[in-house]
Amino acid sequence: MTRPQTRTRTRLALIGLIAALGTGACTPTVRLQVDPIQIYAKLDADVRVRLDKELQDLLVENPNLF
Repeated sequence: MTRPQTRTRTRLALIGLIAALGTGACTPTVRLQVDPIQIYAKLDADVRVRLDKELQDLLVENPNLF
């Protein structure tokens, strides 16, 4: 190998390295942030009584349900 060929290959390798580093630096970053969800629910005994009443009514209307 002669000296000019070595310089050319070194320059090409250096250009390739710079291009690879430049391309790698431009990769996109995706971040996902989920805030905590607070759910306030108040179940009352009245709700349970209503559901029991509706169930009793359904059983009276459809005795073969179960």
